[in-house]
Amino acid sequence: MSFLGTRQSQPVPSVGGEFGEQLRTERLAKGYSLADLAQQLAVTKGYLSRLELGKAKPAPEMIDRIAKALNIDSSPLQVLAGYLPTDVKQILYRHPVEAPELLRESFGEYEVSRESTEQRRKNQQPVVRTAELGHTAIRRKDLYEIVHGDCFDWMDHRDPGSVHAVVTDPPYGLKEYTPEEKQKLRRGRGGVWRIPPTLDGYTRSPLPRFTVLTAEDKAELKDFFARWATKVFRVLVPGGHVFIATNPLVSHLVYVALEEAGFEKRGEIIRLVQTLRGGDRPKNAHKEFENVTVMPRSCWEPWGLFRKPCEGRVQDNLRKWKTGGLRRVSDEQPFGDVIKSYPTRRIERDLAPHPSLKPQAFMRQIVRAALPLGEGIVLDPFMGGGSTIAAACAVGYRSIGIESDPEYYQVAVQAIPQLAALIVNGEEVPPKAGIRSARDNH
Repeated sequence: MSFLGTRQSQPVPSVGGEFGEQLRTERLAKGYSLADLAQQLAVTKGYLSRLELGKAKPAPEMIDRIAKALNIDSSPLQVLAGYLPTDVKQILYRHPVEAPELLRESFGEYEVSRESTEQRRKNQQPVVRTAELGHTAIRRKDLYEIVHGDCFDWMDHRDPGSVHAVVTDPPYGLKEYTPEEKQKLRRGRGGVWRIPPTLDGYTRSPLPRFTVLTAEDKAELKDFFARWATKVFRVLVPGGHVFIATNPLVSHLVYVALEEAGFEKRGEIIRLVQTLRGGDRPKNAHKEFENVTVMPRSCWEPWGLFRKPCEGRVQDNLRKWKTGGLRRVSDEQPFGDVIKSYPTRRIERDLAPHPSLKPQAFMRQIVRAALPLGEGIVLDPFMGGGSTIAAACAVGYRSIGIESDPEYYQVAVQAIPQLAALIVNGEEVPPKAGIRSARDNH
């Protein structure tokens, strides 16, 4: 939207790459190919391709048709194409002095140029619209810090009481993220990672088998989280919450460790998501026991919710530390403990190829709730592909992510700004018919 800071009164004469990129992002988010959308609009695939490449400029009527086909608001596309929406024109006409000054103050005064889209990105801070939260957030690297290192060491050197919330998806069984097991995963050889067979022609993603954990593995797991929880307790401010993704088979070990470290258990957030975990017949005996399921099909994912005790009353803690409660969805609606979700969309998986990436539509809801007054720092000690940090960036929160694996760290470096820029309208869109995915198996 760089032209908003100029003094031109006419529409931008040509369309740059930003309109095309936004159109492509919206199309892919809906799962449409160029041919699918072209058929709906009764135009050629080549015409849509030129729009996405910035080689053609659509008429306002065509933008309205595209927005209707994709079920999105047409205003952002109209703006990126160089057309001011009618209501914006009226505001500028009625307030010729105040309105331009307010825009310059809010977004900076940028000159329209024929620079490449990549160069414009370096020169300005793009706007991220998060429609489900009813506001816009600036995609800025000064909102987040990411660290390649060990979270235990990092927390040892962090000042006490300097983090306001933790939102994380840790290695549930530890064993699945050892160098040996990660190497097996990347080679597709399994190990603790189960490589599911192809289902109806569709490749399913690997998932860790927690049923193979021995008593020794479980003891190590509990010891790991006991040490981790102690360090988290130290860096959190009083009243700070911990949202921790887990699994029904091992959650009790994680929860006990957090309570023994001094945290109060405040409940669980239930992410309703049906994956392809469980529901299988006995291995190598499908025909013999065709009416038997070894484990129930997974339809939910638990997130433990814990809080460091407040100093005095919640209201006192909120005034002093800005923590102690959860941010409401709205004046009328409190944050709830059951959230309907879907497996992570393919576009997000492509941006951040990590085996346990969580969807932005879900992550933005819990990250937003973690800071009751919208102030403070969110920490993800097991950053992975960067979904927590991207969600924090999208809602305008400061955050810190830590990742020990060099490959996943590099994935996060590239993925965070792109994930944060995705527009998710309310609930996630379920996978299109015919796409059967077990990519999000946690």
